[in-house]
Amino acid sequence: MNISEEQLAEMLANGQFPRSARYDVQWVLENEMGPSALWLMEWLCRDMELRPGMRVLDMGCGRAMSSIFLAKEFGVQVWANDLWISAGDNWKRIREAGVEDQVFPIHAEAHALPYAEEFFDAIVSADSYQYYGTDDLYLKYFVRFARPGGQIGIVVPALMREFEGATPEHLTRPTPSGGRFWDPAECFSFHTVDWWERHWSQTGLVEVACADTLDDGWKSWLQFEEAKVAAGTNRNDDEVPALKADQGRYLGFVRVLARRKGGPT
Repeated sequence: MNISEEQLAEMLANGQFPRSARYDVQWVLENEMGPSALWLMEWLCRDMELRPGMRVLDMGCGRAMSSIFLAKEFGVQVWANDLWISAGDNWKRIREAGVEDQVFPIHAEAHALPYAEEFFDAIVSADSYQYYGTDDLYLKYFVRFARPGGQIGIVVPALMREFEGATPEHLTRPTPSGGRFWDPAECFSFHTVDWWERHWSQTGLVEVACADTLDDGWKSWLQFEEAKVAAGTNRNDDEVPALKADQGRYLGFVRVLARRKGGPT
């Protein structure tokens, strides 16, 4: 890495996320698994009611940065659930962060969650729910782990508007490494805010309180990806050219906040 920590901190300075700014930039960049988990989680929780002692499920927590953030910032108990990262790896980070009494790492797949029904006061997910939650039937399974009236909140990479015809060329254009941003195996799960609101509301299982997009979300996304390039922690070069070419026409982030209705589903 040919850039100092001070320079990285300057690259990652973003006034929208003051809580996240308190965390070591090297730690954040070394443990990232996509767009900034702390930024997305901070935005997600801005309009949630999180109080000390609440039980929170962090779905798709990656390397548990978002779970550590939740414990430190809100004093909640967090079940840090991920499929790709082992519970042992996350437990090491949790202990190093000094929140081993609040954060509990779990290795589980999204369709085989090992929790009691109605156990959680809140369920959150940043940059994960799009991998499994677009299934029309998934919310019926997922919502059962929240208590009646419990909160459910997600942030996902998304479309700011639907494509008019084929996928825009600037999203499928090959990059120097031979990759491309728009991978059909993953990106077909990108949807608009209207799609997500309808996807949840039509089930009758939750009361959607908020469905919106992050202001200039593409700029924050690009800012974080450029910092990853500077730090040498990026695993490919697909995002930066696509985001620069797109300029927010199609790419950004969607947030959905809801409360579970009624009793058992």
